[in-house]
Amino acid sequence: MADTCPRCGLPLELCVCKVLDRETESKIKVFQKKAKFDKYMTVIEGVSQDEIERTAKELKRALACGGTVRDGTIELQGEHKGDVKKVLAKLGFKESNVDIA
Repeated sequence: MADTCPRCGLPLELCVCKVLDRETESKIKVFQKKAKFDKYMTVIEGVSQDEIERTAKELKRALACGGTVRDGTIELQGEHKGDVKKVLAKLGFKESNVDIA
């Protein structure tokens, strides 16, 4: 017998809880700040804690840059403010929830 999701009761292969959580989550804020030696860093706030590592990994891969997860935010090396919204939309986040400052 297949395992079932405790939230929705569907088999784990058909569970849609994570997709629904992404669509209903709070605003994601994207902004830039200046780091050492006049370099820029793109910061993403508002991604849930259970998906932050995977999201950071996919953003770094798609934007071909380095970065880290620090204090509940994703920090990417370089100026990627314009491209982050497109990549987050491909990852399943709603574009209307992404706010670029």
